[in-house]
Amino acid sequence: MIYWPLNKNIRLVSILAILLLSGCASQQVNTKSSVMDYLYPKSSEAVITPAIPQLTLPLRVGVAFVPASKSDSSSHNSWTGNSYSAGLSESKKTEILESVASNFRMLDFVSSIEVIPSAYLTAGGSFANLSQIQTMYGIDVIALVSYDQVQFTDEGILSLSYWTIVGAYVVSGEKNDTNTLMDTVVYDIDSKMMLFRAPGTSQISGSSTPINLSEELRADSIQGFEQAADSMVMNLNTQLDSFKKRVKENPDQVKITHSEGYSSKGGALGLLDITLFFIMMVFGFRNRVGRT
Repeated sequence: MIYWPLNKNIRLVSILAILLLSGCASQQVNTKSSVMDYLYPKSSEAVITPAIPQLTLPLRVGVAFVPASKSDSSSHNSWTGNSYSAGLSESKKTEILESVASNFRMLDFVSSIEVIPSAYLTAGGSFANLSQIQTMYGIDVIALVSYDQVQFTDEGILSLSYWTIVGAYVVSGEKNDTNTLMDTVVYDIDSKMMLFRAPGTSQISGSSTPINLSEELRADSIQGFEQAADSMVMNLNTQLDSFKKRVKENPDQVKITHSEGYSSKGGALGLLDITLFFIMMVFGFRNRVGRT
């Protein structure tokens, strides 16, 4: 049996403190997008059979974010109400896609790179949707970017001060952890084969008062996406180099052909090189004739 304090004011404060502390316990907010959900939806009955990629150089590449999943979650804070994950804004997505695209622009075997708006990718659209995008933009290969961010909030010992209104405003008793994964998966559209992938991760720890918890979580969320994107772009550069080496070492895994008039850097002489060669030959011949 529980014996309450005789003083009604003490009893009221005790009940309020218990309610507040129980309402601000451990919380979790998750936002994500999934390449697997986009390319291989569970509702689809179509059988997808990859083939050996046949790449014609130079490549035309597209880059896009896959649609966000519907499983985004929210948490409840007794002080501020429900807290929802903000996710990635369209402007931030465009900024990240431009960073990914810059890596492809530096490659001699890529002729063009297209940043594709998220609105053109439909949830669960699979390779039928990619074929539509291929027709619209004239691309051969697409880099699909996805993310998965989880934010945890737990109360520290300082949360005991929340039984006073002042404590809830000034004491940072909420411990926040933000874990972010961002991933780029590169697919050959015609063969439906994945060529390579490049992940990036971020971990951020912070603290906040219960009053500004939502604001701090949003700030940590943006920072987490930015750090994971930077890590992913650095890894993408490494994976591109590895892909080029793998193609040379295992020619049976990827068939490479060249468009008419195309030659990779370091390969056969280009048109400019040949022209300069003949000019030098002509001038050399004239000089020899003049001396005789």
